[in-house]
Amino acid sequence: MHTVARFHIDYVRYLDEDGQLAADAPAFAADNAVLLDLYRRMNFLRCFDSKAVALQRTGKLGTYASCLGHEAAHVAIGLAMRQEDVFCPMYREYGTQFVRGVKPREVLMYWGGDERGNDFSGPRHDLPWCVPIATQCLHAAGAALAFKLRHEPRVAVSVVGDGGTSKTDFYAAVNSAGAFRLPYVGVIVNNQWAISVPRSAQTGAETLAQKGIAGGLHCIQVDGNDPIAMLAVMRDTIERARTGGGGTVVEAVTYRLSDHTTADDARRYRPEEEVKQAWAREPLKRLRALLEARGIWDQAREDAFKLEANAEVDVEVNAYLETRTQPVTSMFDFMFAELPHDLREQREEVVRWEAGHHG
Repeated sequence: MHTVARFHIDYVRYLDEDGQLAADAPAFAADNAVLLDLYRRMNFLRCFDSKAVALQRTGKLGTYASCLGHEAAHVAIGLAMRQEDVFCPMYREYGTQFVRGVKPREVLMYWGGDERGNDFSGPRHDLPWCVPIATQCLHAAGAALAFKLRHEPRVAVSVVGDGGTSKTDFYAAVNSAGAFRLPYVGVIVNNQWAISVPRSAQTGAETLAQKGIAGGLHCIQVDGNDPIAMLAVMRDTIERARTGGGGTVVEAVTYRLSDHTTADDARRYRPEEEVKQAWAREPLKRLRALLEARGIWDQAREDAFKLEANAEVDVEVNAYLETRTQPVTSMFDFMFAELPHDLREQREEVVRWEAGHHG
């Protein structure tokens, strides 16, 4: 008997929980401007997220999916991509989308029940939010196949959660990306909980990254709370895909500090001590520690930035709140060139109902 193949998963971290930078950190980690940009973007995202949750709690927004704790992973993805690349999100990657030009007011419109929010700013070829679990992985693999067939130096990037890696859609995307050597990067944001299902009950795999090995993809695990490691890994894997090196599965190990959505109460299934420990490892805390150690950030700068960020978010919130509501008939008017008879009857019924209530 002999071994025909061996595999391993590398783990990448440069910035630890205390803000200590490793000696082998990438060159850009010495550039304070890059790190300040990373921190400000993550900090803005957290301000936005807090406001969005408050809107939902006061009845001014529908169910909302928080991104609390995911800031490093999401912002790094956006900063590593080019505008011509295609992003295929699930439903909480606002940090990536803000980098790519999506307006916060558009995120709020979407969660407020207005589909015009899905016709967002930014690259027109980016895909809309995807609530069905893991189907966005197939969308990205399809886009990557088109890039290869057209000989375009572009990359498709998808994001999926730990629970989504149990779906056949994820495996089909991985298999396609490997079989056709596609310019595809599939990021798994492993936040440890698929709603109430813990990572330990989700799969018997030692890592989630290794799920790409069977498809023939490069696989790597990264500390998803380390923005420096996240940016380095995303830059490397996207460039690898762009230059013909094939696809990659990136597992970003982080933690969902919030409820799954505002319709969830994570206190019913998550130990309080586990959440407390996760807050000690969160991404903003560790990057801020590094910036303060370098003398380029302090509490005064933090307070000033928070005022500025909150004011900017308030402008976006007001723009959302002032957006005129569409007529109820709009739900029928943009799907078919000619409405089927049953939907035509429903539309007429809605018109009569609205006239009776507002006439």
